[in-house]
Amino acid sequence: MKKIPAQYKKTELKTGIRVVTEKIPYVRSISIGIWITVGSRDESVDNNGISHYIEHMMFKGTKNRQAYEIAESLESVGGHLNAFTSKELTCYYGHILDEHLPIAVEVIADILTNSIFDKSEMEKEKKVILEEINNLTDTPEELIHELFLYDLFPNHPLGLSTIGTRDNVLRFNRQTIMDYLSQNYTSERMVIAAAGNVNHQQLVKLVQQEFNNIHNSGCRNYISTSSSTQGRRIVKNGGIQSHLCLGTQSYSYKDSKKFGLLVLNTLLGSGMSSRLFQNIREKYGLAYSIFSFIDFLLDTGIFGVYIGTDKYKLDDSIDLITKELETLKKEPVSDEALQRTKSQLKGNLMLGLESTSSRMNRLAKMEVYLEKYYTLDDTLLEIERVTSKDILNIANELFDKNRIYITILEPDSEK
Repeated sequence: MKKIPAQYKKTELKTGIRVVTEKIPYVRSISIGIWITVGSRDESVDNNGISHYIEHMMFKGTKNRQAYEIAESLESVGGHLNAFTSKELTCYYGHILDEHLPIAVEVIADILTNSIFDKSEMEKEKKVILEEINNLTDTPEELIHELFLYDLFPNHPLGLSTIGTRDNVLRFNRQTIMDYLSQNYTSERMVIAAAGNVNHQQLVKLVQQEFNNIHNSGCRNYISTSSSTQGRRIVKNGGIQSHLCLGTQSYSYKDSKKFGLLVLNTLLGSGMSSRLFQNIREKYGLAYSIFSFIDFLLDTGIFGVYIGTDKYKLDDSIDLITKELETLKKEPVSDEALQRTKSQLKGNLMLGLESTSSRMNRLAKMEVYLEKYYTLDDTLLEIERVTSKDILNIANELFDKNRIYITILEPDSEK
């Protein structure tokens, strides 16, 4: 039986809330996050954007604090407090000195359990989010990813924008919010993760004390995904460059093939030494920015390639990207290139986990998606096990022409 490392501890409370910690005794700080398994995946066309809107509203006043007092609560002791919403998760997190853990837990609990959703604050925050939507629309290198996911997951919540639509945001009211909170902000869908110089039992007691009035309402319901299909869509935009995402649905967080895809992605489009960068930017000078990207979700995943280039260079760029994908399907990666790529990936992973914030994020996602803890050495070992044949098989599975979708955002007039 595998021994669980001493620095990792987990407690599941009677309410269903799970508390996981990773002790790092040589630091003086703690990163803590309250993770709720709710995001745009849990929405419909009619209420798309509500998870993100609620996340914003949590900082706009509670029964105990005004908005400014929430903002200064951790900043006044040298820490910080923030939140984010993604496709499948919403997280409220703080970074504080270890001695201020009780303050962080109490403040986050306050915004999650005592927010008042004042009508005037709700209307004010709608304006903020509308500006966020405008900002996305004016940033084509970000907008193209939203459009790509919409095409990759047609008629599915994963294809919806996390920040929602203007019409939906303007329609949200207090009752809509309270109904959504009651359905989704439930104890069995909460994971409280902390990494740093944290005492596990102290955190458990604080959570029991501060999160004692959150109810349990059963498991999460979500719509399963269907496989991706070939397609191409062009969207006109007022920019100067053309922007493209090309890709397909891939592997879930639980799928063991994700390690092979991590290696493949590093080889293909991660960093200046990657094949895409060296070929399309360095050799042909067709783009300033080109990279591949991946994401692992509950029952699916995302693989894609992004490029921003001149409209008249787009077809040549697509041909070169496609050739690189075809090469991975036909030619085994050499032992030398494979080991170099693994070293790059492992180095990036280890350097990325030097902060308590990164450790906390990793800890939480393992609990959310796997309900299990894996050490960094476990992950490094899985990466080392990836073979050239694994990459060949993954490339042939994912880069089938019948699975690849291309989304293009191009200028609507001559510039």
